Amino acid sequence: MRKLELLAPAKNAAIGKIAIDHGADAVYIGADHFGARASAGNSVDDIAGLCRYAHFFGAKVYVTVNTIIYDKELEASRKLVEALADAGADALLVQDMAVLSMPHRIPLHASTQCDTRTADKVKWLRDLGFARAVLARELSLSEIRAIHEAVPDIELEAFIHGALCVSYSGVCYASQACFGRSANRGECAQFCRMKFDLLDADGREIVRQSHLLSLKDMCLHGHLGELADAGVCSFKIEGRLKDADYVKNVVAAYNAELNSLVKQRPADYCRASHGEVRTTFEPNLHKTFNRGYTTYFLEGRQPGIFSPDTPKALGEFVGKVKELRRDSFNVAGTSSFANGDGLCFINDSHQLEGFRVNKAVGNRLFPLRMPAHLRPGMALYRSSDEAFSHLLAGETASRRLPLNFSLKPTSEGFCLRGESCGKTAEATVEFGHEKAQRPQHDNIVRQLGRLGNTHFELGRCDADAASTFFIPSSMLADLRRQVVESLTEALSTQPSSAMSQPVLAPSAPVKRWQREYGSFPYLYNIANAAARAFYQSHGMEKPSAAFEVVQPTGEKLIMQCRHCLRFALGYCVKRGGRKPCWKEPLMLRLGNGQMFRLEFNCAECQMNIYADGSPHQHNTPNIPKDE
Repeated sequence: MRKLELLAPAKNAAIGKIAIDHGADAVYIGADHFGARASAGNSVDDIAGLCRYAHFFGAKVYVTVNTIIYDKELEASRKLVEALADAGADALLVQDMAVLSMPHRIPLHASTQCDTRTADKVKWLRDLGFARAVLARELSLSEIRAIHEAVPDIELEAFIHGALCVSYSGVCYASQACFGRSANRGECAQFCRMKFDLLDADGREIVRQSHLLSLKDMCLHGHLGELADAGVCSFKIEGRLKDADYVKNVVAAYNAELNSLVKQRPADYCRASHGEVRTTFEPNLHKTFNRGYTTYFLEGRQPGIFSPDTPKALGEFVGKVKELRRDSFNVAGTSSFANGDGLCFINDSHQLEGFRVNKAVGNRLFPLRMPAHLRPGMALYRSSDEAFSHLLAGETASRRLPLNFSLKPTSEGFCLRGESCGKTAEATVEFGHEKAQRPQHDNIVRQLGRLGNTHFELGRCDADAASTFFIPSSMLADLRRQVVESLTEALSTQPSSAMSQPVLAPSAPVKRWQREYGSFPYLYNIANAAARAFYQSHGMEKPSAAFEVVQPTGEKLIMQCRHCLRFALGYCVKRGGRKPCWKEPLMLRLGNGQMFRLEFNCAECQMNIYADGSPHQHNTPNIPKDE
């Protein structure tokens, strides 16, 4: 039987607890430095509190220390690693190999920033002592299965839901090259969500002002069994900047799906944490933030993975515009609406327009101001659902552990023993054995079952041996309180399943995981002396500095993408598309005039994006607030 883990994002400790309440087996959270979401940092004290809460349910807390680290930061990062171990963290997600040289008492997970897409890379990470590898989002089910079969003795974590980066994670330098903001430092400016023109080698405009690199959001709901069978043990939800409502809805949806899988196949799988989750709402993934959903490359290359009209959330399709009136319109469909709903549509110019419903009367909607470009027949989406938001307000889930009691008489009084999730606690009292006038079993069960303000619920209660004696209800309540407090402490402070410190394997050679690594050695992201020493000890003669440390001159590879514009536009001859009607190389042009060359590496089924060597001065763009 293999344990399956639902891994949820935590913007902060409060949202981490919400994720656990709604069914997460683990959460990942950023500390106040060195996390790949610079605006989602948390104090070590807050993380320690989250660890206690998570460990009570047997859940885990992983902390992201997955940026590249500069030389002047090595000592601070070392102290942070030590502090996080003391706080009770269960693992660190790491990109910079300098962390391997630091003393650490908890397992290391190779972040998705490590660009892990091959079995050779996973073997190398395993040989270095990593307990888990977070796989590239771009992998197909068959590729994941092949990795697991080749390296069965390392845990595999895969993304199942949320925003997609168009470049393989860890090898995207577009934000740094164009705006001086490093994705490897948690400061991505979302280059891929911007508008581009697509030009051919003669300067002919093929596509004008379109979000050509903006992908839809991943949704693998319904595919968890396939992923588990392929070797995935941890199912990761993206979104360390997402709010509580997003986490509630998405975690609850996947928790139900994972429970269904475990129920269907109890001999194969079980959950990695404990407790029964009860929610007050029915989760619906279409009602939370999304740009439209895709399974990405899970089943191989598929059409429709990108969203060229807008990088913003569309939300739930609710019908088509039927009839326009002076101050209102009707919607054809079965959806119901509420005052305050946020709706949007793609207009004839392929622009996203949104508006708020001032009043809803059945399917007749009265906007605060009628949208100028709304037309009959247009598809309508709900980006903000007032009724669903109301359902998610306040406490929406409870998670309880079964607590089994055994009350027995002793030579001097009574002993109450409690057991939950393998932990036990006892409390005793000296009290005379006075025969009761009537059986006390029901009263004993009733008093011991009063667990309402705790995270326990009454399981079995063995009180037959004590039920013939009189025991005051206040005494039963005091025994229950002592046992509950002791069990809560034992469960909350239980050590994680931490492995001993990994033993480095100097014999594990550095390989060129992709041929481009040889031509562009900055893809190894070596930003400090400790990382340089690491790579030298593993066979690299002259480690090159990271892109962020010494920006290379000349044309630079800034993205490696499995998303391919040839295929997306219907011109991949290899896959049955039309013969291209343009002269290559193709170029992307930003609104500020900056140009980027596209290279179609068909042998790797990959699109590479290059920036030229000219100096550019650009203002930092307005970053969408959804990432």
